[in-house]
Amino acid sequence: MATKHPTTTPANPRFSSGPCAKIPTFTLDKLSDAALGRSHRAAVGKDKLKAAIEETRAILGVPADYKIGIVPASDTGAVEMAMWSMLGARPATMIAWESFGAGWVTDVVKQLKIDAVVKTADYGQIVDFAEVDFNTDVVFTWNGTTSGVRLPNGDKIPADREGLTICDATSAAFAQDLPWDKLDVTTFSWQKVMGGEAAHGMLILSPRAVERLESYTPAWPMPKIFRMTKGGKLIDGIFKGETINTPSMLAVEDYLVALEWGKSIGGLPKLMARADTNAKVLWDFCDRNDWLSNLAEDPATRSNTSVCLKFTDDRIKDGAAFAKAVAKKLETYHAAYDIGAYRDAPAGLRIWCGATVESSDIEKLTLWLKWAFEVCLEEQTAAA
Repeated sequence: MATKHPTTTPANPRFSSGPCAKIPTFTLDKLSDAALGRSHRAAVGKDKLKAAIEETRAILGVPADYKIGIVPASDTGAVEMAMWSMLGARPATMIAWESFGAGWVTDVVKQLKIDAVVKTADYGQIVDFAEVDFNTDVVFTWNGTTSGVRLPNGDKIPADREGLTICDATSAAFAQDLPWDKLDVTTFSWQKVMGGEAAHGMLILSPRAVERLESYTPAWPMPKIFRMTKGGKLIDGIFKGETINTPSMLAVEDYLVALEWGKSIGGLPKLMARADTNAKVLWDFCDRNDWLSNLAEDPATRSNTSVCLKFTDDRIKDGAAFAKAVAKKLETYHAAYDIGAYRDAPAGLRIWCGATVESSDIEKLTLWLKWAFEVCLEEQTAAA
């Protein structure tokens, strides 16, 4: 018989990969200064939106000549705005090694009907950027949220590239070192590493990206929500807090609170270190237990935020059913919520290890993982 379940559960069992855990010090009282019932175009609203942009710049170290805008529809909206507005001016290369990257491929090839070069890798692997032509426009994810595989660095992106790099960095920003000189368009959403609320995206443009917007008009109709230029010039207000559509001022306040927490603990270096520490707890656990392993095959490409795991015990009959049973068992005992693998990904678990998660909770989770594995294996045997 399996041992009795652990007696202590994580203080915060929210290990979802989005929306992610709130900051450790979060209480609803922290949102009391939100500009509720006020127009986002009023001075108070514009000030808060501008503060969100400038605090983002300060923590992430975004260069002063890069534009940062708050845009609709989360990271998805930000990526779509970039692709619909900038692609088509020159040949394109689409890179995908997990489901969200594959979604961008579909949108570009089937919706925009661009004859792009498509490079893919299986879950757990990554495309070799040394084989990518960066004289084309290149679209890629930095961190594969559904595969747990990330770019280790931007060394293979040339400084003298002719094309634009469009990078979906939604589960990398605030947890991984993004080389701004290698990124022309960078997107992310509030609800990932900083644990903010959903529906708002961030769009960061290099001077090269701005030049593209002002010199190129796509052949296809452009929805109003994607338009970033007027009369051939960038609508600069978008990047000063004058949003395209109405934002949630409650969500804005929540993001400001999260940014203040990030700054108070030591900024980006500390945020990255917290994610590294959290992920290493799981990596070390896998090293000690041969029935569980990291989906990322190369340790250099392992994500420190969305850690994806697979069961490797030969006694498991149905991997998908087993993984679901383990995740359900942990949720039933309030040891972990929402840790099943993404629906398009290989069967297994996906555990968020971003900066808002406490390493002590990850440590407690590993005890529950071992217990749930043993119990579910016994139940499988009994049902056979």
